[in-house]
Amino acid sequence: MTKKKNDSARGGQIAVNKRARFDYQIDERMEAGIVLQGWEVKSLRDGRIAFGESYLLIRNGEAYLFGAQISPLISASTHVIADKTRNRKLLMHKLELDRIIGAVERKGYTVIPLSLYWKGNKVKVELGLAKGKKQHDKRAAEKDKDWERDKGRIMRDRNR
Repeated sequence: MTKKKNDSARGGQIAVNKRARFDYQIDERMEAGIVLQGWEVKSLRDGRIAFGESYLLIRNGEAYLFGAQISPLISASTHVIADKTRNRKLLMHKLELDRIIGAVERKGYTVIPLSLYWKGNKVKVELGLAKGKKQHDKRAAEKDKDWERDKGRIMRDRNR
């Protein structure tokens, strides 16, 4: 008999950048592949990533994920010198890359990673074209979130 693969490892979330939705107003989302080394994939399976402060960097017409930290597993990276903060190349179509470059240079957008997930046996990055929120926008979003929570409590208590 063969064992079934764990579904969470095949199509699930690896990491989500929760801070991005608080600090930025996300206007457009897109998907990109990422070039990883073997020890990085093993570390991602173990959930060892921190990319809250990372962003997209464009050099020579290619996109790189800058600032993401993938901590190496001690058992998986014994024979390589692991650099946990290296820039990782993102795989995108030329038209998508041109659209991103235009939005960043002309309209003042920032491109930030929103989540990292498995798609089949490949790792994908969900990117967001975003503009930074001002402090008063953050306060208004926090107030709206609090009101929605209180409204749910009121309705729940009322129905009892």
